[in-house]
Amino acid sequence: MWDMRYDYPLDPELAAAAALIPPVDLSDPAAARAAQAREVAERVAAVDGAGVAVGEVVAPGPRGAPDVPLRTYRPEGAAGPLPAVYSLHGGGFVVGSPDVDHAFNLWLCRRLDAVVVSPDYRLAPEHPFPAGLEDCYAGLCLLAEGDAGLDVAADRIAVLGDSSGAGMATALTMLARDRGGPGIRFQYLGSPALDDRVDTPSARAFTDTPVWTRHLARHTWEAYLGAGVAGGEGVSPYAAPARAGADGLRGLPPAYVAVMAYDPLRDEGVDYARALLAAGVATELHLFPGTFHGAAAVEYAGVVRRMRDETVTVLRRALAR
Repeated sequence: MWDMRYDYPLDPELAAAAALIPPVDLSDPAAARAAQAREVAERVAAVDGAGVAVGEVVAPGPRGAPDVPLRTYRPEGAAGPLPAVYSLHGGGFVVGSPDVDHAFNLWLCRRLDAVVVSPDYRLAPEHPFPAGLEDCYAGLCLLAEGDAGLDVAADRIAVLGDSSGAGMATALTMLARDRGGPGIRFQYLGSPALDDRVDTPSARAFTDTPVWTRHLARHTWEAYLGAGVAGGEGVSPYAAPARAGADGLRGLPPAYVAVMAYDPLRDEGVDYARALLAAGVATELHLFPGTFHGAAAVEYAGVVRRMRDETVTVLRRALAR
């Protein structure tokens, strides 16, 4: 089935959903955050939280910065220590909160019988790189050190993210390695935003795809890195992991990279998976046909159900004793 709004052969179930998705407007970050908060508030209120103890802890913030709130999910009655998934929300570095992934994190907690923790990190452009990444690192340290009171197995922690959250998740593995910080067993990267240059074949081709476009990618990288920085020399691989050479990727934890077929970010995810493999990092890459950036939100679609089943399968295998 071809959606007449898009010149791409989207999966039929996803094409029907794509026709109803309004264009994303991030030109006014504060307004975009407020609109998103209104949209997700109803979903958060309606979701069934049975069987999961949801709470909040606060990690000491980076030096000179505010403390970092962490949303926590723990299976009720589960005997620890439990494996943990450190879940970083997406939103192009400029929008998003733990509320966006609340239903998914509840589902993941139940399916994995694991603790899930989601940091409410600072957002750009008010707080550009490295603010959000440092917030995420502070929360990871609290989790791994056992100070969150969640009875977590420090040697069985995975990081997971979607879009910009996935880019930050893999950057977090670099930061933890280089600082001698928490050991991360696995990284799950969904539709990762990794390359500030936004010049791969898929980025050049998919300028009018559902949800995400090359224009939006460029806009958000500028917000995250500062005006005139993106695409130039000297961008840190902690900001844009595609900038890391082979030596910069050695010693990272095993990875699973999921990319969407009609996504401007597709090829940077594929390239990153290949770079990880070249650096000796065990990596699995899966391209889901007929999909677009953000398609995972269309939970009823068969391809999305398959994607979610894959997520549980690979995380369960990675976090096993």
